Amino acid sequence: MKHVLLITVFIISSTLNVLATAQYPDKIIYHGTAYNLHTNPLEPYFEKNPEKKPKSGTMSTALWRGYVATFLVTNQVMQLKDVQIEVHVEKEEGKYPYEWKSVVNKVVPENGPLKIDWFTGILVLPYGELVNYVHMGYGSTYENYILLEVKEGKITGKREFDYKQYETFKAKQFAEYKKDQRIQRVIRETEKRRMGNRGN
Repeated sequence: MKHVLLITVFIISSTLNVLATAQYPDKIIYHGTAYNLHTNPLEPYFEKNPEKKPKSGTMSTALWRGYVATFLVTNQVMQLKDVQIEVHVEKEEGKYPYEWKSVVNKVVPENGPLKIDWFTGILVLPYGELVNYVHMGYGSTYENYILLEVKEGKITGKREFDYKQYETFKAKQFAEYKKDQRIQRVIRETEKRRMGNRGN
């Protein structure tokens, strides 16, 4: 029950908490392969430590959170590899006037790497061909998906789907558990945050 509830909470959050523009994803290196990440594991950390959140040098509707984080999985444990922001630079006319700058040293503690021990949830790793583009949050559909279950920064489970299996999985989980009081609370809280974001 706890395992499925965890997945369901993720699905509801990812379905409701979308932004109007497709977003730059965070990245994760898993078994030596780099994937886009349709989850943002640093956000809970920055909610508790707002002074650590980097301030982007540019404003972009495609990057509301202001940064792109890269994670590395080593021995089934998540580590923060890098955090980058987009900054304006002087360039020749006709060339893109922005570039990515690492600010990971402003995020991690001075005495060592940042342990991702606060994150418990589901990491969604889409890969393969783009099946359907949606100009909203992480709404686009890809050919395949890896779902990693994480407990306090440690990978505890893995499931793989093609896009049809993934959509079926989400629909079944949502239908089965949407009447649960805990799920109803997540829906209400997520909807409240979403409406609050619209007002900013």
